Amino acid sequence: MIIHKDCYGTIFWVWIIAVPIAFIILKFIPWAFVSYPLAAIPMFFMGFVTFFFRVPSRRRVGDDNVVTSVADGKVVVIEKAYEGEFLKKECIQVSVYMDFFNVHVNFWPVDGEVTYYRYHPGKYMLAYLPKASELNEHSSVSMTTPYGDVFFKQIAGTFARRIVTYAEPGRKVTKAEECGIIKFGSRIDMFLPLDAKINVKIGDYVKACESVIAELNK
Repeated sequence: MIIHKDCYGTIFWVWIIAVPIAFIILKFIPWAFVSYPLAAIPMFFMGFVTFFFRVPSRRRVGDDNVVTSVADGKVVVIEKAYEGEFLKKECIQVSVYMDFFNVHVNFWPVDGEVTYYRYHPGKYMLAYLPKASELNEHSSVSMTTPYGDVFFKQIAGTFARRIVTYAEPGRKVTKAEECGIIKFGSRIDMFLPLDAKINVKIGDYVKACESVIAELNK
């Protein structure tokens, strides 16, 4: 299992805290039927956090005009929306919500060139709430392709306190390669051209790289 390189520090501090707690429980509680179950709690948390930051093996799918999901999760929004930060036009918004059990590594949705990147500090509301898109901590990235612009936001949730993004204007990127990670519960908002063919519906569960969100007109 491969662990995301930007999460070693988080895992280290979880282990530093959890191991002494488990040791103290086992040492100072003499009743095994009490100490063993209690000690299992921090040990389980150690394992869960380590597994949570795994990097999955994914394959690239579709032609160059195919937009794949940035993240694993559940489709919670499909609607026409005005993207006012950079594109300044009406788009189709597709939002994917990630819970604690989803892989939180993010991947580029298309081949293209990064034309815009900005990090926005903010609040930590529940990521599935509509206002979270604007008010929560988030990173915004816009990419240009031969078939139109693709804009997406990595949005932090209540427990996600750090967003990592490998975007910088002028960088050429490849679909299905890593573009960052959001630690713990979070959400991705994608803004696509109005004439894009949307291939998902609300309630669908999608996988980064392998689930087709939309097809851009050639």
